[in-house]
Amino acid sequence: MAVQLLPNSGPCVLACFGQRDLITTIPDRLDVLTGYCVQIPCSFDILNKKKYTFNSTIPTSGVWIKENPYFGGRPDSVIFNSSETVNRYQGKITGNMSQKNCTTVFFNVTTSYTNIYFFRIESQPFRATDPDKSVDIVVRDLPSSPILTVSGEVKEGTSVSFNCSAVAPCPEHPPELTWTLPTQFTPKNQLQENPDQTKSVLSTVTFTPSYLHHEKNITCTAVYPVGASNKTAEHNMMLNVSFSPKDTSASISPADPVLVGSCVNLTCSSTANPPVTSFTWFKISGGNLTQVASGLSYTLNVTVGDGGLYFCEARNSHGCGKSKEVQLAIKGKTGTSGTINSPVGTVCANQATAGEEPEEPAEDQPEEIQYGDIDFSKLRPKETPAAAQDRVQGQESEYAEVNMTGRGDQEPPLNNLDELYAQNLLG
Repeated sequence: MAVQLLPNSGPCVLACFGQRDLITTIPDRLDVLTGYCVQIPCSFDILNKKKYTFNSTIPTSGVWIKENPYFGGRPDSVIFNSSETVNRYQGKITGNMSQKNCTTVFFNVTTSYTNIYFFRIESQPFRATDPDKSVDIVVRDLPSSPILTVSGEVKEGTSVSFNCSAVAPCPEHPPELTWTLPTQFTPKNQLQENPDQTKSVLSTVTFTPSYLHHEKNITCTAVYPVGASNKTAEHNMMLNVSFSPKDTSASISPADPVLVGSCVNLTCSSTANPPVTSFTWFKISGGNLTQVASGLSYTLNVTVGDGGLYFCEARNSHGCGKSKEVQLAIKGKTGTSGTINSPVGTVCANQATAGEEPEEPAEDQPEEIQYGDIDFSKLRPKETPAAAQDRVQGQESEYAEVNMTGRGDQEPPLNNLDELYAQNLLG
């Protein structure tokens, strides 16, 4: 093995290249701002304590070498030696060397400082450099963005914490963290030590989001005091709030009273995150609640029995939302047969034609009028055959407009609908 006698090392101390006698603990990398200071956390230990003796009572110098670990062959690589009054880099060792703490601070950092650095001990009789461990110092004109994280799922009605951290390469002048949030908040800030002994500033805000915060932006900004000015960096995040269906509404087309046989389309809309997974339609008629259909839209070919109040329910994994009721009103004319005049042959094929109302037959074309089979016996008392004959012979044709949802004896009071919904849904 090749050996080299180090200058001023004395005849008894040899440095064997490839042999690690000094163990230093320093970060792998430090990101620094131009004009800022940088603190290098540093500690050391002696690997072969039998070979060399470190005497903590003897003054010990710390040396920083740029780019390579060789102390004797390249004196220009030595940028700092604590035993010297003048150094290439302005700095100081703030750690207690007698306690094996070699933490060092460099001031007024420039971009030329970007490089790797090795640490060396100069003492009696121990002198050594750690060739296997270096710190990579990267100097930039602008600070790196802070790190913004969230603890757990952001869900409506549930308290959640947002954490923002920014590196503090110069702990004597740490950055200030500020927040921009769509709600009131009280931040908690603290300077903390990382696993590699570097420092960072952590700021935490806690609040309870609502669905109104969904897709709103939050921002954490780090402000670094550099000289007489500030340098800033920020991190933006769009909130993804999970919430049950909101603003659920039902609409009916056409909205006006329709003829029996017409096509009517009912549509449900809702806002939810995650999106709505199911829509369910209910009908309220005669004091009863009935589930009639599933799906975003409900298209039907109107019969007399379809009149009533309808509402929809939207559901996702976080819950459900119920719309207000909409009324399907039916109009028609009864002829001598006691049936409602209605168009025949209308087919509700799809949503595109579901909202079209068939035209009412013209009065001057009675031969075109056709009659359906709807029985109104349930809507009035049953009459005797004699009474029916007298009505047919002696009375004029009677016309009546039927509005199924307008009958007070068939619809429950509106203030009881929620109770009716709950009872029937469970039953």
